[in-house]
Amino acid sequence: MPANNIDPGFKKFTKYWLVLLLWLGVIFYFSSLPGKDIPALFPLQDILFHAVTYAVLAYLFIRALKNTCPGLARPKLILFTFVFGVIYGLSDEFHQSFVPGRQASAFDLFVDSVSCFIGSFFY
Repeated sequence: MPANNIDPGFKKFTKYWLVLLLWLGVIFYFSSLPGKDIPALFPLQDILFHAVTYAVLAYLFIRALKNTCPGLARPKLILFTFVFGVIYGLSDEFHQSFVPGRQASAFDLFVDSVSCFIGSFFY
């Protein structure tokens, strides 16, 4: 099948949503690592890693939403992205509570949430 006959809906899905799903998988993978397997590289690395990870998550989510639901106004895009980030952050912290050497952290969820808001706001 020639490349120009690919369904436009499939192209949009792979260009926007599949990338987001892959990023969610990356977050899940790193959250699954036992605490002893995470090297301490520098002070406060946990905060920086959470901030960058969830800002990228917000960027990918708002990008996918904006390009597949073009009628949404900017405030709704930011709100939906923020809510999605908080829900995923909650699920991530819950998941970590079952990983040896890791724990759920309200502070990590706070950093995730703020990073999602900032990442979506500056998209």
